[in-house]
Formats: sequence, structure tokens, C-alpha cells
Amino acid sequence: MHYKMKPHRILVIGSSNMDMTVKADRLPSPGETVLGGTFAMGYGGKGANQAVAAKRLGGDVKFVCKVGHDSFGEMALKKYAVEGLDISDIMFSSFPTGVALITVNSEAENSIVVASGANADISVADIRALRPVIENASILLLQLEIPVDAVLEAASIAVGAGVQVILNPAPAAEIPEELFRHVSLIIPNRTELSVLTGRNVDDMDSVRSAVMELKTMGAKAVIVTLGAGGSCLSLEGSTEIETVPARKVSAVDTTAAGDTFCGALCVSLSEGKDIRTAMAFASAAASLTVTRMGAMDAIPFRSEADTLIF
Repeated sequence: MHYKMKPHRILVIGSSNMDMTVKADRLPSPGETVLGGTFAMGYGGKGANQAVAAKRLGGDVKFVCKVGHDSFGEMALKKYAVEGLDISDIMFSSFPTGVALITVNSEAENSIVVASGANADISVADIRALRPVIENASILLLQLEIPVDAVLEAASIAVGAGVQVILNPAPAAEIPEELFRHVSLIIPNRTELSVLTGRNVDDMDSVRSAVMELKTMGAKAVIVTLGAGGSCLSLEGSTEIETVPARKVSAVDTTAAGDTFCGALCVSLSEGKDIRTAMAFASAAASLTVTRMGAMDAIPFRSEADTLIF
């Protein structure tokens, strides 16, 4: 497949959440109230995180999501505009903006409840209305925090127009075989690879076996992110696994590291870099993210990532 590479035109279609986090000494038992917590509110959703990462790292990025007619939606749109994202095709829903309620204890264990809200309201009809936007992209980056039938429709339109489709299958879920046929590159982490293939993935031998299983299911090129273990690549039509080591850093919070990797990879590919160079850039950007607390706030800028490459 020949992909049209319009410089820097990256389209991210995905989720937008407002994250509300309470940190307390311990998680409450059912029916119990725990006092003394501290509260923080931030912007999240895998789609939003990946769009912001791609933009901060030098991409020309359009972000499409769906928010409610509420204060959280208004706040999110202002944030995305400040970040410099093209949000001219943002959609609105009668459902509220997505919210994640997160409780974290003193040992960093957490309990999370997500109300998908407007994210779950993205329909196939919505995606079809975006056909000109999708066809004008160079790279389409997708995740699984919106309905999978909408993801499939977006991928189908994109591949028909020669647009490269990259899928981050998170959160892990069963993927229709047809979606594999439309995706040129899939980027799971170790957990997602295990869920997709039904295999235990606990060392490089099992990673290789699971990647080959994923290919029998229809996947083409595969990148697996392995945290401190770096990342590995298997190209379309190959049975070989290549590894890119992670930079040694003192990690304090791994939230949004995978999202940063995906956004950075798309930026590098949109600039015409080869896949291995793109992986090195993505790994460098992700290594910066894990040295900072938070999700979107931890995502680095291009000038920071470049210092680790050049």
C-alpha cells in the first residue's frame, strides 16, 4: 500500500476525559467514607493525550473527539486550543463529557471508575460525516476508548484513501478481524498483547510468540512497548523481532508514557523518518514523560526530546 505523506498532517480520533483524582492514605471499603484526601483535576483520555503529545513534539495535528454541552467540555476545548490543536471538527453530544474518577492510596494503588459519556456516543454516522477530514490526513491514529464500530469505520475510510492507519489497542479489548486488515501498524503494550492473543507474555520469547500469533490474526507491522524493557518491532511479512532499548531514567509515574510514544512515533513518521528512527524518537519522548508526575502535564515538548536524540 502506498501512503500519501502530507507533511505533519496527523489526525487523532479518540476520547476526551476530565480526570478527577483523590489521593488518600487508603482506598475506602464499600460503604465507607475516608477523610483527609487531596484532590486534583486534569485533562485526559487516550485520544487527547496522544493528540497533545503529537502536537507538542512537532506535529501538525487535528484532534476529533466528542464532548458534552457542559463545563468540562468547555474546559477541555479551551485546553486543546491553548495546546495548538486543530479542533475545528470537534463534535458535541447530549451526554456529558467523559469523566474518570480516580482514588489513589499511599502505596500508589488506585481504584478507577470511568463514565465514558460523550465518548461512547461517537457513532458510525459521525465518522462517515468526517470522511473528507479523514481522507485529507497523512496518518490516522486510533485507540479503543470510543466504540469499536466507529474505530473500524474510520480505519476503513482511511485505508481506502491511502491514509496510514495506526492503532493503539488500549484499553485492551477484542478486535474484529476486519479492523486488522485496515491497520498498517498496531502498538500494544505487554498487557494488551496478552489480552489480544490470550497468551502469557512475561519474557522476550513469549513476546515473540504472541506477536507472531497477532500476525496470524491479521496484524501487519507490530510494535510492542515494554516499559523499562524498551520496545520491539516486527515488520509486515517478517518473523524477526528487532528491539529498541529504553533509556535508563528514574521513573516516578508511568501514566501517559504509552500515549507519548504513540504521538511521537506518528510525528517522526509524518516527517518521513524510517520506522526505527521513529521508534528511537518515541522512546526518548516517553522516557521524559515517566520522570514527571501526571498524565498530559508530563508530556514533553520537541526541544526536550531532541536533546536526547541529537
